[in-house]
Amino acid sequence: MPLALLALAVSAFGIGTTEFVMMGLLPNVADDLGTSVPTAGYLVSAYAIGVVLGAPLLTGLGSRVPRKKMLLLLMALFTVGNLASALAPDFGWLIAGRFLAGLPHGAFFGVGAVVATRLVSEGRQARAVATMFLGLTVANIVGVPAATLLGQHLGWRATFLVVAAIGLAAMAALARLVPRIPVEAHQDVRRELRALGNRQVILGLLTAVFGFAGVFAVYSYLSAMTTKAMGFGESSVTLVLALFGIGMTLGALAAGPLTDRALRPTLYGSLGALAVVLVVFPFTVHVQWAALVMVVLLGGVGFMTTTPLQMLVMNKAKDAPTLASASNHSAFNLANAGGAWLGGVAIAAGWGWTSPALVGAVLAVAGLAVAVTAGYLDRDPSPKSRVVAGGPRTSPREPKTTSPSNTHSGTPSSPSGTHSSPSGD
Repeated sequence: MPLALLALAVSAFGIGTTEFVMMGLLPNVADDLGTSVPTAGYLVSAYAIGVVLGAPLLTGLGSRVPRKKMLLLLMALFTVGNLASALAPDFGWLIAGRFLAGLPHGAFFGVGAVVATRLVSEGRQARAVATMFLGLTVANIVGVPAATLLGQHLGWRATFLVVAAIGLAAMAALARLVPRIPVEAHQDVRRELRALGNRQVILGLLTAVFGFAGVFAVYSYLSAMTTKAMGFGESSVTLVLALFGIGMTLGALAAGPLTDRALRPTLYGSLGALAVVLVVFPFTVHVQWAALVMVVLLGGVGFMTTTPLQMLVMNKAKDAPTLASASNHSAFNLANAGGAWLGGVAIAAGWGWTSPALVGAVLAVAGLAVAVTAGYLDRDPSPKSRVVAGGPRTSPREPKTTSPSNTHSGTPSSPSGTHSSPSGD
C-alpha cells in the first residue's frame, strides 16, 4: 500500500471524527446551550449543508490547483472550522462553525479519491478508494467514541479542539507522504461540469441521496436511542458508537474487492440489505444484545454503499472525475441532512425513538429503485461487451481503445504522480 494512502486515511479519520461525533454529543450540546435534542440536530444538518455547497464550489475554484496543494488547503480550512466550533459563544455561532468545517469535506474526498486511483494499478482502484475511506470507519471505532467520552467529561468544546489538532497532524502527513500530482492539461471547470451532466452520474448521485439518507435517519439519533429505547446508560453510548464503527469498517473492507469485481451487484446488494436491516431494527431494539447486533449490521451494510457509488460516478464521468467525485460527497451529505431532518420529524411527531428506522427503510428502497433504474438504462445491447466495475469493457477478442489521457492507466504511478486517471467506462 502506498504511504500516501495512509496520509489520506489520516485526513479521513479527522473528517470522520468531526462529522460523526456530533451525533454522540447532541444531548450534551442541547443541555449546555439550552435547546432540545431535535433542534440540536440542526448542527448535523449545518455540517452537511456545508459539504453540499462546498464540494462543487471549492472543487471548481481549485480546478487548476495541483492536487497536493489543494489537499493541504482544504485540510487547513477544515482545521479552522473546528477551531471556530470549539470557540463558539452560542448556538448560532456553533451552527456557523459546523458549516465552515463542512465546506472542505466533499472537495477533499473528491480530490483524494482521484489521487488514490493515481497511486495504484488498474483493477485495484476501488481498493485504494476504500483504503482512504477506512479513515472514516476507524474514526467511528476510535475517534468518535473517544471524542464523545471526552465531550461528556470535559465538555463538547474540548472535543473540537482535539479534532483541530488532528487536522494539523493530517496536514503534516499530507505534506510529507503525498507525491506531487499535477493537474491534467485538459482539466478545467467547463469539462468537469459537462461530465457532471452525464445521466448515469446524475442517477448515481440520486442513489446516494436517497439510499444513504436511510443510514443517517437512524445514526443521527443513535445516542438518544441508546438511552431512551435500548435501555442503556449514558456511559454505553460510546460502546454503541464503536460497534457502529466496527460495522462500517467491515463494510468498507468488503466493499473494495467486491466493487473491483462487480460494481452494480455490490451496490444493489448493499442497498437491499440496508432496507431489510432498517425494517427489522425497531423490532429488536428492546432486546439489548439483538439491538447491538443490528447496530453493527447497520454500519456494515450502510457503508458498503459508499465505495461502489464513488467508483460509479468517477467511472461515468470518464476523464473529468474530480467534480463528480466531490459532488458524490455533496449527495452523501444531502442524505445526511435529509435523513437527520426526517428522523427528527418522525420523533417530534410522537412516533417514537425507533421511528426513524422505518423512515430510513423507505429511503433505502427509493435509493435501490433509482440504482436499478440506472443499471437498466446503462445496459449495453452488444453481445461483445460486458460490465465491469460500473462501466462497459470490450471482450478479450476486441481490444479496448486507449485514449491519450489514459495511456498509463494500467501501471502504478511514479513518485511524481504523473499517472493519469482511469477511464472506467
